[in-house]
Amino acid sequence: MNEVHAVKDREFLSTRKAADMLGVAVSTIQLWTDDGLLNAWITKGGHRRISLDSVNEQLLKQNLSQAPAANISKKNKKLTILIVEDDKTQMDLYRQQFEARELDINLIEAQNGYEGLIKTGQHQPEIIITDLMMSDTNGFQMLSALKGTVELKNTLIVVISALSLDEVNKKGGLPDDVLFFSKPVSFDSLENLILKQMLKR
Repeated sequence: MNEVHAVKDREFLSTRKAADMLGVAVSTIQLWTDDGLLNAWITKGGHRRISLDSVNEQLLKQNLSQAPAANISKKNKKLTILIVEDDKTQMDLYRQQFEARELDINLIEAQNGYEGLIKTGQHQPEIIITDLMMSDTNGFQMLSALKGTVELKNTLIVVISALSLDEVNKKGGLPDDVLFFSKPVSFDSLENLILKQMLKR
């Protein structure tokens, strides 16, 4: 974010107002501005201000209505799982396997880390399953941006990658509370994780 001493010609929003418009938590807006997903600046008094144009752009990109997506998700009793994967074949495999096992889940899909960050803020999933090597914002960048997010303190994050654990560690490693599986993953293992997360609810 750039520090701006005076903003006269552009409309801006407070963090709270931007959060209300996008249907996400204030901390999610802070996360998105820090990661550059929303254009923002700091006032002389140290307050964060978000460009209205930037917020409207996100609304258009995600085809959001005025009803907050996060609130809709919370009303759904199904376990919400976000899968972040840019390989269409792998994504189809996830979907087919979960449908075949008749798991009581609400499946959200994202094609890269950028989209993953947005949909995490919208839906606040109980489980995030992500690849690491993706175009645009990759899995490493997404996990770094999500680190310490209060709303995700009870979220199970699972990395499934073609990289070996040694290769992952050479690239900076993963947060301590993230589970790692090598591709091809055992769907029996994934099913067990999902069932355990359901029991925690």
